[in-house]
Amino acid sequence: MTSLAEQRTLYFQFERDTFAFANELVWEYRLDPGTSTMTTFRNEPPPAYAHRCFVMVRSVRQFFYHARFDPASPVADAQTYRRRIREVVSRSPRRPSRETERIVIPGYDCLRSFSAAQEELLKAECGGAWQSYFVRSHWRMVFPVLRWHQERTAGRLTRALAARTPAIVHVFRFPRVTINHGIVLYDLAETPSALRFAAYDPNVPEHPAELSYHRADRTFFLPRNHYWAGGRVDVVEVYRGWLY
Repeated sequence: MTSLAEQRTLYFQFERDTFAFANELVWEYRLDPGTSTMTTFRNEPPPAYAHRCFVMVRSVRQFFYHARFDPASPVADAQTYRRRIREVVSRSPRRPSRETERIVIPGYDCLRSFSAAQEELLKAECGGAWQSYFVRSHWRMVFPVLRWHQERTAGRLTRALAARTPAIVHVFRFPRVTINHGIVLYDLAETPSALRFAAYDPNVPEHPAELSYHRADRTFFLPRNHYWAGGRVDVVEVYRGWLY
């Protein structure tokens, strides 16, 4: 029988399993409501923590797969947390640890509260901006993304979420790179015409995001937000899980 601790790990929860801080934006984006075009302005002062979206979504799944939070234990010192964060992010983002092999994070009940209190440590130890560019899908996106590929991707993502595996996806437009971003899908609502994926977007840590797939034209859509005007995106799964 699955223990209560193991049962908790089966369900990714936005309120528990995501970072409280944001991937900051180098550019400020302003939407012209008349033309629906986005104009960019460089943020001043420049952000201290930017270009980390793929680092953050990978780390979120590593904590989900490999960490166990123990709020009953006292808060530890910075060196203890630094060492344990490094242990977590050194493990595979594709395959979860057994409950007995998980790395214990004392003093906090979840990643959300841990990242609110230990923001600077997590930013320092989860990985540098360069790691967001050494992802296989950045090479893949230069090739055409055909509709059959997106249909197959939607099916694979559906199976992942049925297996309670949060899926990491790269959403982009190419060759005109108006979006190039990583998010985590963790829940799904199906209708006859569409799939509606609930998502963690590291650019928007305050609330869940949504990515939809329209069956008729086999196309993914990301709604408008503060950095994207909204519209069609191409989707490639990265760090594909082992359960599906």
